[in-house]
Amino acid sequence: MIAEIGYRRERRLAYRLESARLPWRWTLESFPFARQPGVTKSQILTLAGLDFLARAENILLIGPPGTGKTGIAIGLLREACLNGYNGRFYNAQALLDELYASLADRSTAKLMRHLTTIRPLVIDELGYLTLKPEQTNAFFRLMDSRYGRASTIITTNLDVTSWYELFPNKPLVDALLDRLQHHCITIRIQGPSLRSPACASPVPQDPSDPTPGSPKTRRRSSAKP
Repeated sequence: MIAEIGYRRERRLAYRLESARLPWRWTLESFPFARQPGVTKSQILTLAGLDFLARAENILLIGPPGTGKTGIAIGLLREACLNGYNGRFYNAQALLDELYASLADRSTAKLMRHLTTIRPLVIDELGYLTLKPEQTNAFFRLMDSRYGRASTIITTNLDVTSWYELFPNKPLVDALLDRLQHHCITIRIQGPSLRSPACASPVPQDPSDPTPGSPKTRRRSSAKP
């Protein structure tokens, strides 16, 4: 019986990690804090406790390219998966394109319902994108539906004041930022690019990355699989 329970737990964990669509096997343990003075290690490790998910708080990671925003977002998403949450990683353009495509087959309502339940939803590289008005409206609807219900982690090289250039609809952006920032932890990273020659290598992969059944696999929260 104990072996059966363990097997099922590992299968659920494997499913969550696969469903999260993590693009790289990065972990918070492998993040090069020593090479990125723009990141406060204690703050990130506190976030890894995942209390922000229980409070439905958002995380906004703002900084120049290569400073580690995506690495931190992936690390937090992985921690969430290890602890029973069903999260998902999206490139911003891919998410907006998927929302636009759903308009053609009238599956937008179904997609929105699904996206609203994801905790956390990571939206990576929200920058200067190619957007249609319908995509802007769909993105606002998504953020509005998640407001106060589920945490969203956004990485961007644009400060919020530049979002008016990204989404050329001032009233909509005002409403979007009001909802996004109401319960939000904003982390601005001002530091060197981890891709520069002086920094040896980008956020490294951890060969001992937690996998189902690994000693590193752990549960910190009461979230249900």
